[in-house]
Formats: sequence, structure tokens, C-alpha cells
Amino acid sequence: MKKNQKTQKKLVEKGKIHILATFNNTFITITDEKNNPIVSGSCGQYGFSGTRKSTPHAATVTTEATLKKAILDHGLKEVDVFVKGIGPGREAALRVIKNSEIDVLRLIDITPVPHNGVRPPKIRRV
Repeated sequence: MKKNQKTQKKLVEKGKIHILATFNNTFITITDEKNNPIVSGSCGQYGFSGTRKSTPHAATVTTEATLKKAILDHGLKEVDVFVKGIGPGREAALRVIKNSEIDVLRLIDITPVPHNGVRPPKIRRV
């Protein structure tokens, strides 16, 4: 195979969408059933920088573009959605996925929650 020859795009009708919503950015990764990444996107890839990356509008634009790429290039039809984090782009990304033509089979929140936390510092004596 030549170096400049494009590889064959694989068709993935059923996949997973992983959304990582931090306070500073929103990351979208679309994978196949075995968690091999197909398409990924972040707010910085689509022209947002600084504090504008952490807005719901940036998450909306990023999710739309990433979903469109997965649908056109790989034929994505139905997904399981995994959401992690509590950033402002979380709800906006879910709204875009709900309004798209993709069927959502499951919506799972995998945000890590501390059960007890770390030990508090010892009491300060003056």
C-alpha cells in the first residue's frame, strides 16, 4: 500500500459516544463497540479558545460537527452515551445528540463521585 493512499473507512452502525465535560473544555469521542476511537473532537478544534471553550455554545458546535462526521463517514445509526464530568457543556451536548437522527439506546452517567474524600488537615494551633 502506498503512503498517500487513503485507508478504507470502516462502517460502524452501532457505537458509543463518550462526553467529557470539564469546567474548561468539552471533549466528544465516538467509538465502536470495542471502544476503538472513530471520531473525536474538542472545543479547541473548532475555533474556540480561552474562556469561550467552556460555554454551552462551544459544546453544541463541537458535538454537531463530530456527530455529522461520524454519520457521513462511518454510517453511525445507534449509540450508547456515556457522560463524565459536571461542566457547562454537558447538557448542551446531550441536547444535540437527542435532536439528531441517531437512536440513543442507553444514557449512562460515569462521573466519579467520592465516597468519603481525603483526610482533613490537622487542626492548626497558634
